[in-house]
Formats: sequence, C-alpha cells, structure tokens
Amino acid sequence: MTSQPLLKRLLTDPRVSKDPRRHWPAWINGEISPEWPLYTWVAVTNMFTAYGSDHKRLRSLVAKAFTARRTAALRPRIEAMTTDLLDGLAATAPGERVDLREGYAYPIPIQVICELFGVEDEPTREGLRRCVDSVFHTSADPEEVTATYAELYRILGGIVAAKREKPGDDMTSVLISARDDEADTPLSEQELVDTLLLMIGAGHETTVNLLDNAIHALLTHPEQLALVRAGRAGWNDVIEETLRVQAPVANLPLRYAVDDIALDGGITLRKGDAIIASYAAAGRDPGLYGDDGGRFDVMRATKEHLSFGHGVHFCLGAPLARLEASIALPALFERFPDMALAVDADRCGQVDSFISNGHRALPVVLHP
Repeated sequence: MTSQPLLKRLLTDPRVSKDPRRHWPAWINGEISPEWPLYTWVAVTNMFTAYGSDHKRLRSLVAKAFTARRTAALRPRIEAMTTDLLDGLAATAPGERVDLREGYAYPIPIQVICELFGVEDEPTREGLRRCVDSVFHTSADPEEVTATYAELYRILGGIVAAKREKPGDDMTSVLISARDDEADTPLSEQELVDTLLLMIGAGHETTVNLLDNAIHALLTHPEQLALVRAGRAGWNDVIEETLRVQAPVANLPLRYAVDDIALDGGITLRKGDAIIASYAAAGRDPGLYGDDGGRFDVMRATKEHLSFGHGVHFCLGAPLARLEASIALPALFERFPDMALAVDADRCGQVDSFISNGHRALPVVLHP
C-alpha cells in the first residue's frame, strides 16, 4: 500500500484494532510462538497494542511525560550533550574516519530517553540498547529472539525494582506511582513494564534513524545543504523532508480488522486480517508527489508524511524527536563544515530490519 490517504483512513478507522488478544485469530488460537521474530511487537501489553478504552487509559498515563513544557525543559540538557559529543569528535585527526551513527546519532537519543525515565547507570543503558537493537532485528533466529525477550524483561524488572526502592523525579517513578496508588487509572504490573519497553525502545530508535538519515541525505545532496546554508531553507525543512522520504520506521506491525472493511478497487480486508502500516511507502505516495517522491528536496512545498503515525496512536514523543534533531543537526554541520562521507553513498548499508529504517554505519571524515 503506497496511498497516504488510504493509510490515514485505516489508522483512524474504529474497525481497525491493535489488540491481538481480542482481534487476531492467529494469536487467539495459539499459533504465534515466542520464537517468531515479531513476537515482542505483538505480545507486549501497553498502549502500542491497546484498543479503545484501554488505549485511552494507558496513553493518558504516559502523556504527562511528553507535555510541551517538559519537552522544552530538556533543551539545555540536549544542547549540553550535543556540545560534549562534538568536542569529542573534534579531536579526531585529519583524514580519520568516524562512524556518526555510532558516535553521534545513537548517544543523544538514548541519553535523553534514559534520563527522562531515570535509567542512570551505563551498564543498564548499554544492555537496553543491545536488546532494543535485537528487537528491531527482524531477521533474528529463534535463539536470539527468545534470549532477547528474557534479557529485556530482566533489565526492565530491575529498573522497576530499583525505582520502587528509591523513587526519583522521572517517568518510571511516575508510572510506578500510577501502578501502586491510582485506583482510578489502574495499571497492571505487566502494563507498567511493557510501557517502559515501549517508551525507551521507540523513544530512541526513531530519533537515531532520523539523525542518521538526515546527515546522510545532506552529505549526498550537497546542493540541498547549500540551500540550508544560504538561508533559503531551514533545518525544520531538512527534518520534515527526511521524515517524509526516509521514514525512521518503515513498516509497523500489526493492526487487525475488527470487521470486514471494503477498500477501493474491490479489495476487502476480512475480519481478523493482520495489517502492516507502511509509513515509508506512504511518504513517497505517487498520488501526492508524482514520480519524484523518492527525491530528497528541502524546498518541496508539501512534505506531508506519517512517520510518527496518525490518529489516536500518533507518537507522543514526536516533539521530543524533532527537538533533538533541531539541535543536533545544525550543531554538527556548523562545527564541521567540510565534513564528507568516507565511502560511496550506497556503501553505508541498511540495518537488518524491515521495521527500522537506517544505516548500519555512517562513516565520515570530519576534517578532510
């Protein structure tokens, strides 16, 4: 499906659910085992897989983490992180290669989301990162899938236990309070842990790919970078065009038809059918962008995309991701105006996932 209007329609149709326990026959009948590479995406019990009133209840608890005020308050911390990383990168020798995905695109989002949720120690952060990378590795073998699932819940359980013993000014402590104290918005222990998984995992992976893809796009389209430097386009144009042409999450499983849904062209989604939302395809919809939907163009008048979703499941962290990119991108290109890719544009590779859309590495020379 490449039609953006059609995807929007399905994302807001009340006959489309994200709850496999109620609306996916394959799950209900026990046909989906923990060895399936997408098992974690379906098995979690949080607002990602919630439907109707359950989704509204869970989203209301998490929404307080991503208010405009709380997001704006993170700006000084993001600026400080960015400066520290750039200072470290500046020490590289002329001609030396640096992987900006590993050394720049990754550290900022993971530090921000971990600080927001009170994950302080480096071993725990690194363990979470490894597990989240594996969750997005959709070609993983059964052994990796089951091992990741167990390790992920061991780490998350440890975070919850530590915050119960010593609460802090963080969202994990807020969620624990909701679980333990708020009778009007009950949160089960499984929902608590799975909400942490959703917010920490999704909260950094999408931003990593946004930064990665934006840097790659500007370095491979110098004429577009020149427009930004000349003031003819802004960094928000870069961010939105990157989100459109290279959605950080290419495809997102799963939604389910609650009833038969008639589509154009005589196509019908049957009750119980599983649906994958293809945000990457929708961003390049020929019906909206003609034949050049795959072209990166910061001057494009319409940059409409669905990279943060649409409807009731629209990503709560979208303003935070945009804020991080609006700080990190101009700072990088201002510090290293002569930066260049160290390999051919098509040699960066793609992450081994049909969900996550980013490069395996982003090797550059900061000081040619």
